[in-house]
Amino acid sequence: METDKMMLTYLLKHQQHRNLDAIVEVLNNNRFWEIFPPLQVEVISWKVLIGLGHLITLSFHPSQLRTVNLAIEKGAWGAFNTEAYATYDYLDVWKEKRNN
Repeated sequence: METDKMMLTYLLKHQQHRNLDAIVEVLNNNRFWEIFPPLQVEVISWKVLIGLGHLITLSFHPSQLRTVNLAIEKGAWGAFNTEAYATYDYLDVWKEKRNN
């Protein structure tokens, strides 16, 4: 794993008082698809959790944290309630423990 990068997972929770058309309208008005993710930010995974929202894990240099956060604030706010979590990959550790 690269040590000069960090991973951050965002949970974009659907605002249930809005239907899908209203959420899409907010995202389009906020230019979400143009500004997120910012340049040089790698999308590790992007899942839809049915009934909850989007779970997005990003990898980037720590100096980009403010840029990533601003892209969420400017692009997703108004369509989603957001949560962010520092993340690391545990899959290889889990596999090793399972095989022992």
